[in-house]
Amino acid sequence: MYDHFYGFSGRPFQLTPDPEFYFESSSHKKAMSYLGYGLNQGEGFIVITGEVGAGKSTLVAHLMERINPEELTVAQVVTSALDGEELIHVVAQAFGIAIHGKDKASALGAIERYLQEEAREGKRCLLVVDECQNLDLTALEEMRMLSNFQLGSHPLLQTLLLGQPEFRRTLAHHPDLDQLRQRIIASHHLEALDEEEVEDYIMHRLKHVGWQGRPTLRPGLLPALYRATDGIPRRVNQVMNRLLLLGAIEEKDALTIKMLDAVIEEMGADAARGSSAQPSPLSIEPSVETADPAPDQNIDSVPATEVAALLAQRDARTAELEAALGELQAAGTSSFDHEPIQLSEIPDEAEVNAALDRIEQRLEEQEQSFRHVLTMLIEWLEDNKAREAA
Repeated sequence: MYDHFYGFSGRPFQLTPDPEFYFESSSHKKAMSYLGYGLNQGEGFIVITGEVGAGKSTLVAHLMERINPEELTVAQVVTSALDGEELIHVVAQAFGIAIHGKDKASALGAIERYLQEEAREGKRCLLVVDECQNLDLTALEEMRMLSNFQLGSHPLLQTLLLGQPEFRRTLAHHPDLDQLRQRIIASHHLEALDEEEVEDYIMHRLKHVGWQGRPTLRPGLLPALYRATDGIPRRVNQVMNRLLLLGAIEEKDALTIKMLDAVIEEMGADAARGSSAQPSPLSIEPSVETADPAPDQNIDSVPATEVAALLAQRDARTAELEAALGELQAAGTSSFDHEPIQLSEIPDEAEVNAALDRIEQRLEEQEQSFRHVLTMLIEWLEDNKAREAA
């Protein structure tokens, strides 16, 4: 929605990693240097860690664009809590290797044959494993064993491990991972953006979609955004998405600190309503991403429990508002059929102003509630291409 309102060619702050929007911060530049060095070695393990939303997946997406598929075959795995045997079958699947049955030895044999065939054709193989902090120790040991595969003296598989900070700590201190540690040839921890980089990051993404100064960014907005997000790119994207959406809904040509405060407060309330939400500096980092509905599921069949609850809250506030109007009417008016009003019964100016203040407050609450419902509906619709068309 906001991309049409502001004349953008696309949405600049999508949460899905997109190499077209790759922004090279100082930390990302160092990470790419380590990756380049590691890949030139052609063996062992490269480790990249960072906070949730620091840009690890975007870094890999950028790396994939620079790789020549004629020289390097890449398989990517996003892990859940896998043990060693499960990991072997997942790796085989990632390389497109057909495995009959669930026998681990057969799977290992098939993987080794595949790697040897690739090597004979002059190709190297890279395994990219994301969310490594979820892996069982036996799975990490199996990856080390996979790195033993050779054709003569030529290593057949190199592995890039991506994980959150706890994975970095596990690698550094766990007594059972000493042999794996010895095979790490490059390692880097992605840092958050600093204040200047956050400003450059936002300008980079806006200009990529044709931003020409509309909406304007009022003074102080970007420093406030940095403080609110701690410079974590995904959090910046989350807040900027909401901020631009709010600007489009209210038809604003400028984004202000007041609007930013409203967005952060709203996102904090969203997180508080979710029983599974994990705390963050602003309680805006979701703990679980909502899965897309099945392909054959239409928009009318998707439940919207939270939206319904918000609409119910709005209706309740409307009822309160009507009651307040009735209260004001009873306090300040009377029908001609009744006895004349005594001067002592006429509400004074302070009472009338207090009643009006209550009404204005309830009107503002109702407007905020309605705006929140609308924002959620738009975000839900735009989250999927089929819904966006609807």
